[in-house]
Amino acid sequence: MLTIMPEQRRFSDSELTNMIHSAGLRPSIQRIAVFSLVANSRKHPSADEIFSELTKTYPSLSRTTVYNSLHALVDAGLVRGLEIECGNRHYDLAPQPPHSHFICRKCGKIFDMTIPSGISAAASPGFCVDSVDVYFKGVCPVCSKEV
Repeated sequence: MLTIMPEQRRFSDSELTNMIHSAGLRPSIQRIAVFSLVANSRKHPSADEIFSELTKTYPSLSRTTVYNSLHALVDAGLVRGLEIECGNRHYDLAPQPPHSHFICRKCGKIFDMTIPSGISAAASPGFCVDSVDVYFKGVCPVCSKEV
């Protein structure tokens, strides 16, 4: 049985700045804002959602800055890109316990779920697993009540 992961802790801008700096990146205001939105959101936002949300606070922010920040954060290992649907990338905080994702087919929300135990042991002998991505798709509890 899958269970929803407990709420993650909230990261301060100071903590995020230190993480960015430790990863060898320059902690610009825009990069910190992008990282904060990904790290402190359970919504697994897309680049467009990040851009829409941050332009409320930073009206001069460009899409290019958001994409460049995301690419830098992914390359630094601070953020993971999730290929949920073909051509539709969402982002998640990278330094956290391994977990799977559940995507609701009705509302499109993405939920963090515990990862099934022993899944990496399913690899054939001789293969060295360094990453496992598990996506479950179906209807979330809220949407199933609406039926």
